[in-house]
Amino acid sequence: MAVRLCVGTVGQSAWFSEDGGESWERPYIESGLYLEARIWALSDHPAEPGRLLAGTDRGLHAWDWGRHRWTHLASPLDDLHVWTLARHPHDPKVIYAGTHPAGVFRSRDGGASWQRLPTAFAEQCIFVGQPRVTRLRLDPDDPDVVWAGVEIDGLWRGSAGGTRWDKVSEGLISQDVHDFAILSRANRRTLFVTTNKGFAVSEDEGASWRQQVLDSPWQYTRAVAPRADGARWFLTNGNGPPGSTGRLLASDNLGASWRDAGLPGRLNSTPWCISTNPADPQHIYVASNLGQLYESRDGGDRWRKLERELGEVRAMLWQAA
Repeated sequence: MAVRLCVGTVGQSAWFSEDGGESWERPYIESGLYLEARIWALSDHPAEPGRLLAGTDRGLHAWDWGRHRWTHLASPLDDLHVWTLARHPHDPKVIYAGTHPAGVFRSRDGGASWQRLPTAFAEQCIFVGQPRVTRLRLDPDDPDVVWAGVEIDGLWRGSAGGTRWDKVSEGLISQDVHDFAILSRANRRTLFVTTNKGFAVSEDEGASWRQQVLDSPWQYTRAVAPRADGARWFLTNGNGPPGSTGRLLASDNLGASWRDAGLPGRLNSTPWCISTNPADPQHIYVASNLGQLYESRDGGDRWRKLERELGEVRAMLWQAA
């Protein structure tokens, strides 16, 4: 299967590969996005093959693989940094955007217009100045519920399409939420949250939390995600942001325990991004924060490091060509 890969960086715009990471291109400004753009988020939808969305330091942009061009989607997001994007699983026109300063916006028409949702996130933070929404996810059992992780203001649950919000991170090891995921099985749901101080688990919708201490020299965690088929989970772990080294952890028992997934060589920073795709769950990419790229074609059993290294990486996804 031919694989198209996109990596979003801080200060070097987006890099594209149409051969699974063997060769790379960074489109010039004539493509519609300036070369020093900061790209925090990438998103696509199976109903829109050949198209992806990027959350940037100048609002939202859409990429067309066929035309090799960016289109700026003018909106109230233009004056904000778009840190995370979430798409409705059944309707690609419904898009959520999380921003810095912290806010959540919703579009029902594919990005033509936006509504700011009534959140109550903190406005100031001693560590990052103004908090930011680091991750949005729609609930796997009810896509009318949207969850938001905020750095630094914990985990929030937005019902009725994000029009009513409740904070669900009382007792969380840290309110510095980097990422989260929802594991939904018959009669049981588990929330996983990554923070600067460790990995946390809740089995009661966020009413209580416990830290799951990792068998690792460090407890700093960044990304958590299942393989596209759900059979294996991955967790990124390192010695800080960006850190000077780290490891990818894997779980074959739905997060009950974690082991080193075996990325080859010495990592130059904490692993930051995980990219998986239902088109081929065995094909997975991982990026370190400072631009090392890794690939597995057997579901995460074996990995190889790609030759190319990029700048500071914040987002990555792959599509079937």
